[in-house]
Amino acid sequence: MYATYWNLKKMPFENTPDPHFLYRSPQHEEALARMLYAIRYRKGGGLVTGVFGCGKTILVQAILDEIKQDRYKTAIVNNPQLDYAELLRAIVRSLKAIELPQKKTELSADYLLEVLNQILLNNMRDGKETVIIIDEAHIIQDERVFEELRLLLNFQLRERFLLTLLLLGQPELKQKIEDNKQLEQRIAVKANLQPLDLENTKRYIDHRLAVAGQTEQIFSDGAIGLIQENSGGIPRRINNLCDICLLNGSDKKVSLIDEEIVTQVAEYESS
Repeated sequence: MYATYWNLKKMPFENTPDPHFLYRSPQHEEALARMLYAIRYRKGGGLVTGVFGCGKTILVQAILDEIKQDRYKTAIVNNPQLDYAELLRAIVRSLKAIELPQKKTELSADYLLEVLNQILLNNMRDGKETVIIIDEAHIIQDERVFEELRLLLNFQLRERFLLTLLLLGQPELKQKIEDNKQLEQRIAVKANLQPLDLENTKRYIDHRLAVAGQTEQIFSDGAIGLIQENSGGIPRRINNLCDICLLNGSDKKVSLIDEEIVTQVAEYESS
């Protein structure tokens, strides 16, 4: 809509998990490095927590881009508000390694665990590593599911785990993990994402504009300060504000997004 006006090749502030737009702030870089370490060195469990909109889901896409798909078999569950058998079924189907019965009555947790065990062993024999990623894990309400997730990490040989389990979610996930001491002890690598400070908010905006094809300054320093203040440094909120600011700026035919435009947009968005 406004891309041509601002000389952009694509929309820069979409809230989609496109890893090309991942701004590797120091904390995002560290979280990515830690999860890749957990995967590549078979550490068993990894945990990433952070407030909503801080970049956890786009981090998942970056992880997938970093690992070689010909060596790793991955299962991703984006909506884990399921009972244990349903969660196991989603994992097995995501791995796409075996046909499952169609009748739900034939898909008990015990049967699915046997299937998963066979998948893990087959992957290992084929020189493949298995990675299971559960996003939005904080929405899991049943404590028994966390206990069963712990049991997934019992799939191991004497010298190695047969899978890597990565859990991502909002800050309350950390407490849910800590409430299950045996699971918490199996989470070898942890990372926590915080909102961006002013300096990184500016770099975040500049990075996304550059990926979209624009290297000239579009937002004044004062505008960026107001964006950081009104968004709380949360990338998803930054995206929303910047997107509407660029739309308003193109309507007004301005050459720079200033504090007045940001103030107008922020007041409208909060009304």
